[in-house]
Amino acid sequence: MLKNKLILLAFLAISFFLSSCGDGKFWDPASVKDRPVDVDQRVKQNIEEGKGFKLGMKREDGLGSFASSNPLWRATLDTLDFMVLSSADYGGGIIITDWYSENKSNESIKVTIRFLSPEIRADGLEITIHQKKCEIKNLNDCSVKKLNSPLGDEIKLAILKKAVQIDKKITQKKVEEFKKKFPDYKSKGNQQAN
Repeated sequence: MLKNKLILLAFLAISFFLSSCGDGKFWDPASVKDRPVDVDQRVKQNIEEGKGFKLGMKREDGLGSFASSNPLWRATLDTLDFMVLSSADYGGGIIITDWYSENKSNESIKVTIRFLSPEIRADGLEITIHQKKCEIKNLNDCSVKKLNSPLGDEIKLAILKKAVQIDKKITQKKVEEFKKKFPDYKSKGNQQAN
């Protein structure tokens, strides 16, 4: 009996808190006059408003979102293909190169790239470059410091440019596949709108 009263009390408390959040409305559907008639325009508006969901699709955030199909990840690997990678963890969103030197001198650099977002954005990448200088007489006597130079920005720009190119190719391929799968999609959609 006491258990039932506690459940009822919890239900009433939750109902009270939920009703106070939205002016007493649990569900507030959009007015029909505010929604476009054309399906394509409705879909576009829903996407812009952040509504909707996809069935059978993997979410594009969290672990695994930096897989090989991610344009930013692929562009980074393509841009750094001349350097040996020490670590590449797409689950953690990080790439670390090994020490690199063009002319086998006593100076070398190491590039670390952290992915802060799967989106192609300048603030979605954090690039850190370390420089190692060793004594010419004793290559075991080295000093390492973080390098503040425009090289990081140049690498970021090259990655972003390549990522945009890859993303355009992926999008074009998806459009072509969609057109093959649904050849009369636009014509049917236009007929229904008229």
